[in-house]
Amino acid sequence: MSIVTKRGDEGETDLLFGRRISKTAPRIEALGCVDELNAALGMARVCGAGDEIISLLDEIQQRLVGLMGELACLPEDSVRYREREYAMIEVGDVIWIENLAREYERSGVKFTGWARPGAEGSVGRSALDFARSIARRAERSIWKLHESGEIVSQHVLLFFNRLSDFLWILARSEKV
Repeated sequence: MSIVTKRGDEGETDLLFGRRISKTAPRIEALGCVDELNAALGMARVCGAGDEIISLLDEIQQRLVGLMGELACLPEDSVRYREREYAMIEVGDVIWIENLAREYERSGVKFTGWARPGAEGSVGRSALDFARSIARRAERSIWKLHESGEIVSQHVLLFFNRLSDFLWILARSEKV
């Protein structure tokens, strides 16, 4: 099957279970922001990070891929999505990211003022700051989807708030 299907030529795109939706719908905007975040994290992975950071970013990306599946499913198909046991952001993911943030804070990362991405001269830290800013935009787009009346899991909303905080912490870490 070709990637070039021409199915989007009229301004609609495919979702899971054969559903179609406008490319300008809040759901697609949120999905696109998460996709962009995933790509930015990929850039951060190749900017000279050590094995520990690469592993953490990979785990975050795995969760984002699951979340993109969750966002690509309309509410009326959510039962089918869960029956197929596709990945979803759960309370355990929120706890995981909170625990990571606390662990890195215990290692000495503290807020000492607004960050100036790139000021440290580190491409890796700058890439993490860039990913953090995209994570904030993704969070806003997911909230916009939620506020439009679409059902968005509370776990997803919390995960994104914690994720952008963690990326800020990680960019300040000596391990980058």
